[in-house]
Amino acid sequence: MATVDPLQRENQAIALPGLGRALITAGKLGQKSAEDIYRKALSSKSSFIAELVGSGAVSAADLAHTLSSAFAAPLLDLDAIDANRLPKGLLDSKICIAYRVVVLSKRSNRLIVATADPSDQAAAEKIKFSTQMGVDWVIAEYDKLSKLVDTNATTATEAMEDIIGGDFEFDEAAAEAVIDNGPAAASDVEDAPVVRFLHKMLMDAFSMRASDLHFEPYEHTYRVRFRIDGELREIASPPIAIKDKLASRIKVISRMDISEKRVPQDGKMKLKVGPDRVIDFRVSTLPTLFGEKIVIRILDPSSAKLGIDALGYEPEEKERLLKAIERPYGMILVTGPTGSGKTVSLYTCLNLLNQPGVNIATAEDPSEINLPGVNQVNMNDKAGLTFAVALKSFLRQDPDIIMVGEIRDLETADISIKAAQTGHLVLSTLHTNDAPGTLTRMRNMGIAPFNIASSVILITAQRLARRLCLNCKAPVELPQKTLLNAGFKEPQLDGTWKPYKAVGCSLCNGGYKGRVGIYQVMPITEEIQRIILRDGSSLDIAIQAEKEGVRSLRQSGLHKVKQGMTSLEEVLACTNE
Repeated sequence: MATVDPLQRENQAIALPGLGRALITAGKLGQKSAEDIYRKALSSKSSFIAELVGSGAVSAADLAHTLSSAFAAPLLDLDAIDANRLPKGLLDSKICIAYRVVVLSKRSNRLIVATADPSDQAAAEKIKFSTQMGVDWVIAEYDKLSKLVDTNATTATEAMEDIIGGDFEFDEAAAEAVIDNGPAAASDVEDAPVVRFLHKMLMDAFSMRASDLHFEPYEHTYRVRFRIDGELREIASPPIAIKDKLASRIKVISRMDISEKRVPQDGKMKLKVGPDRVIDFRVSTLPTLFGEKIVIRILDPSSAKLGIDALGYEPEEKERLLKAIERPYGMILVTGPTGSGKTVSLYTCLNLLNQPGVNIATAEDPSEINLPGVNQVNMNDKAGLTFAVALKSFLRQDPDIIMVGEIRDLETADISIKAAQTGHLVLSTLHTNDAPGTLTRMRNMGIAPFNIASSVILITAQRLARRLCLNCKAPVELPQKTLLNAGFKEPQLDGTWKPYKAVGCSLCNGGYKGRVGIYQVMPITEEIQRIILRDGSSLDIAIQAEKEGVRSLRQSGLHKVKQGMTSLEEVLACTNE
């Protein structure tokens, strides 16, 4: 039997789905483009329509209008629909999620169903078999429909299981915790409404791209908030009676002691999203006046593998950072407040450095992102495993690169600097307002100026600003005086660009979608070393850095405003000048 060359097989025509053929007939897509997108969808195990819209080959709105004409089906704008008034229980939520459909109404023995792909016969047959009713399609835009499907699943547990392919990953230790704490605890954590509520909250947080979930008990109320794009938003107000059962459920699957409610606890749990993607959750409990407050942080390991370009560095800033991490030894510091993306920046650098011939060790409290090939150590103060103890041990483990989660005290700083001076590349974080202030902070910790000047090679200060939604952002006329007061120079206001403002639409959160990094990347040059050695102030260092072309955080943020990535209000809110 003759073998077929893989390249030859790649070039052979493939059987396109009905959607692809309809777009080719309508002249919206070429045969080759359709086949390439279909092959990509097959290889990534995604749907053809998701790949089609995601690639930008056809916009969701254009696709909906084309299919409405081609299949003579009515077109509906889902923005005009009140999701809370949609019928419940007519169709299994697993089918809604799998085929991206929403039941709009029931008429006699037929269902009126919103879809973005009326050519999907499998979906029609599945709905008919499940409900024993006929199906009348109504065309909707794919992106709006997907958002409605994710927020309108009728049974949260079914929706969660469908997305993750099963429940949380339990292990024997977690299961024993229920048994050890008696039947009362077991009945608490197995309470079905609590399980469904927790699953619903985790599902919503994941679909809304939240970074944290806050479960907060008060005297007469209970509040759930999500941190989305850096801002906390209230999502739900469940009955106060749920607080203890919910805390027990979370603590069991996070491997905590459910009988201990007097002291804070930390734990972890995992969630499978698709066949080969796992999301980690870091869980923290805190005893308050009226119960345990629980914060769950979503840790997506893929965020460290997005690449340095996805973080928002400008070309010159990226070049400075890459040049620094290629050095064989020295110290690189990342500074900024909590939640400014320091860990992702460090792990992006580690991912670039993670090669088979390199020994990398990290000391963190706790480790947030799992990176294969890197030796990660969690701090344990109770057991005596501190940053300083871990660092001393690392130096006996033949390391090439060391990452310290945070320099908190003189002993940790001293060992880190000695490691940087003796042939190791050291990466760490500090909590300071900007890059020049970091050197002053180290001096105040008691580190000699000579040691700072001889070990630190680069400092990056960063903030995260909310990114304007590409779908709805609009130009705004601002007085020249306002722009000058914000920090723009007169030559920059040449009329070739306009600032944008947040508007808000169905695809974003109040006009913003995602976040972008604002960076101040300051290499330690010979002139800055001289200022450090003569014990100069952070102001002296900032003036010299500006002479060398280093943007301040405010100037870096204004550059993002000029590019249309974020709004002036957002930059003013997250930077000081």
